[in-house]
Amino acid sequence: MASSDDLLLPVPVPESLTATYLVPIVPPDAPVPTAREALDRLGDRLSQPVRDLAGQLLGSPLLTVQTRPIDQLPELPPDLLAAFGATGGQLARLRSAQRCVVVQASYRPGWPPAHEWGARAVGAALADALGVDLIDLFGLQFLDPPAALRSLPDADGRIRLVDWILVPYSPDDEGLWFTTKGLRRFGLLELQAQRVPPRYVRAWGAIMTGVGRRLLRIWTEALSDPDPPAFVQLPVQLAVTGHDIAVAYGNQDRHDSAGSALLRIALDPSTDPDADSFLTLGPPQPLAEADARRYFAQVCGELFGAGQPEIHYARSSDAMAQAIATARRSLGEIRARFLADGLPGGGQLLVKYGLAAPDGREYVWASVTGWPNPGRIVAASTVDAASDPTVRVGSPVVVDAADVVDWALLDDGRMAEGGWTEAVLDSGDRARPATQ
Repeated sequence: MASSDDLLLPVPVPESLTATYLVPIVPPDAPVPTAREALDRLGDRLSQPVRDLAGQLLGSPLLTVQTRPIDQLPELPPDLLAAFGATGGQLARLRSAQRCVVVQASYRPGWPPAHEWGARAVGAALADALGVDLIDLFGLQFLDPPAALRSLPDADGRIRLVDWILVPYSPDDEGLWFTTKGLRRFGLLELQAQRVPPRYVRAWGAIMTGVGRRLLRIWTEALSDPDPPAFVQLPVQLAVTGHDIAVAYGNQDRHDSAGSALLRIALDPSTDPDADSFLTLGPPQPLAEADARRYFAQVCGELFGAGQPEIHYARSSDAMAQAIATARRSLGEIRARFLADGLPGGGQLLVKYGLAAPDGREYVWASVTGWPNPGRIVAASTVDAASDPTVRVGSPVVVDAADVVDWALLDDGRMAEGGWTEAVLDSGDRARPATQ
């Protein structure tokens, strides 16, 4: 029989955590208010607990605000910024900036994550005063000030975890590789899941977020003592519930999601000191490959029933409309590159389009094989559509360009360009996954 120690996984606790936000100064001669002046201008747009926390940090060496020449900062990769949702206008304004306000805060792991709350609050206040977007250096994301302010705790100290983590994924021959990007903000290792069948892409993204919420609660409770431990013991087997997922998406009081599923957590340490280690999610017991694939279906069924998750978010914005508009504006350019063989060697062009579904529209991806005229795209489906039994992985499809809502360029299996709607979905800014 396994001992109780065999059911726990020791995870090291970092000594301190740092959050960094950049605010480009555009135009170059724009006057920059002090951080306290910028915070005062926000009025009741910032909850009192966050205002008090930011004020305390500003009066200490834990938070610094510096104006620096932008050429003295590490260069931000525009391709990665674009992959995580940056628009052409945001990138152009960044290129035109000569100076940048750097807001940086450090704090010990635990709750609240004062470094993130304080740095984002001050960065958003300065960006709002300057009329620009701020850059979250951890997530390599542009954030408009209203969205950044909405992500901060409300008067009751509540947040949506989806405002702080992303769930990117990439395809390979065995399925989809999911990871989280954001749990390290809180000192916790990132999650990963491998060989996820493409048909469960939306469900598994929600499950990863719910697991992150459950583990983060265990993590921060273990660090609540004045003398925090050097290691936190996480459970090897973890039950995630529909309520965990609902809370992670901002529905704090929703209790009608009674489903639960059991997962096993394993530590996957990196052999490269510069690479991340992961907590890997998988079946509770070792399974054969075919059974492992069925396990994904079982977990999704236990949590969401037969269909995809229908998660209602507490907040929404026009970010999805902006993402679709950005993708559609650049369709002509990416078509010209495709026809001129101007894509990176081995690059694969995908388009995302809408299919009629009983509850609205289902959005699926297809790999472009031909683009004979601007309005007609010849492709092969990359997923099994739930709403159309004829659309299966590898099946030929003809896509009306008017139905396209996004495009993405994969290079060596990773998203190199495009994918604006996926960045919005992964950040949680959607009304429901099935209809966007």
